[in-house]
Amino acid sequence: MKKEIIAMLLAGGQGSRLYVLTAHVAKPALPFGGKFRLIDFPLSNCSNSGIDTVGVLTQYQPHELNSYIGSGQPWDLDRLEGGVHILPPYIKGKAGTWYKGSANAIYQNISFIENYNPEYVLVLGGDHIYKMDYAIMLEQHKKTQADCTIPVIEVSVEEASRMGIMNVDENDVIFEFEEKPAKPKSTLASMGIYIFTWEKLKRYLIEDEANPKSKNDFGANIITSMLAGGEKMVAYRFSGYWRDVGTIDSLWEANMDMLSGSDIDLSSPAWRIYARNPIAPPHYVGDNATISHSLVTEGCSVYGGVFNSVLFNDVTVEQGAFVEYSIIMPGAVIERGAIVKYAIIAENAHIQSGAKVGSPPGEFAGPPEDWGVAVIASGVKIGPGKVVGAQEMADADLV
Repeated sequence: MKKEIIAMLLAGGQGSRLYVLTAHVAKPALPFGGKFRLIDFPLSNCSNSGIDTVGVLTQYQPHELNSYIGSGQPWDLDRLEGGVHILPPYIKGKAGTWYKGSANAIYQNISFIENYNPEYVLVLGGDHIYKMDYAIMLEQHKKTQADCTIPVIEVSVEEASRMGIMNVDENDVIFEFEEKPAKPKSTLASMGIYIFTWEKLKRYLIEDEANPKSKNDFGANIITSMLAGGEKMVAYRFSGYWRDVGTIDSLWEANMDMLSGSDIDLSSPAWRIYARNPIAPPHYVGDNATISHSLVTEGCSVYGGVFNSVLFNDVTVEQGAFVEYSIIMPGAVIERGAIVKYAIIAENAHIQSGAKVGSPPGEFAGPPEDWGVAVIASGVKIGPGKVVGAQEMADADLV
């Protein structure tokens, strides 16, 4: 079976910087934007770009993610030839290891890739929010006769010192890669997406695996080795919305971006983001409810006040409850008189009567740099009148 290009989606990350939110679920399965999960974005981009073969490399807490992907039907990836495939680590012969890094994960699945005899391989992360037509990037890859094409996005100088930076010549050919440089030479940040000419990538994967000193990482090892080897690496300039949601603050900020309607349009029929949505009744708004500038999904029952917030399916906000600048994930309950401000409430959490979670920056008593959104972990109960302050996390019942 011959495919011009297949995608390999790295979805095994632990998401340690998301702390309690990923304690029991892989980061790409994390709910986002009211109706979605993080992995919906790269899967939808593949489908919309005409890429019909996707290997999803899972490892950490994969059960919910595997169940969510299923046959790939929501993304039109339930194909007889190709489609979506879950690829966990496995034992070959008498030996086997966990994926040691992003490059090792692809290396362990060389045989899967070879089944499709592709000319090109697209390597993706499972925790970025963006819309991109990979077919346009592939056309540039072929036109420039690149060995590797890397999408880049312009960032500020301050952001550049926290990211992987690609330095390019006048033709956008990459001549240097700098990881989190103290004094960046450019502001072109790598988006963590790659198109490789497969035969070239395969050789570097095999060499990398044979190097006992390697971290088996794409950025630190494969990209730097290809640059050192004189391979042609070309930047693909991307100007749309893109956000890495690898931290609590960035996850909260990206959800707030969804409310603006200008940064990334999730309602555009031209490039839909598909998802596996639960079957739920229409949301219900009570007589005394007030909802302003918010996303409210199916199955919600709102009797209180909801402002500048994102409510996932089956959330309940009781009369007299107040929710502001917050993300309320599926099945959570905010009881009468509870106040939730600048917070992330995970799935099935229960904020009981009179409890208070989070606070605005202006009400925070400590130094401004210490402020942050409050987080309640999945299934956790915050008892009547209890307080969880700004930047605090509750991973166990507080009653």
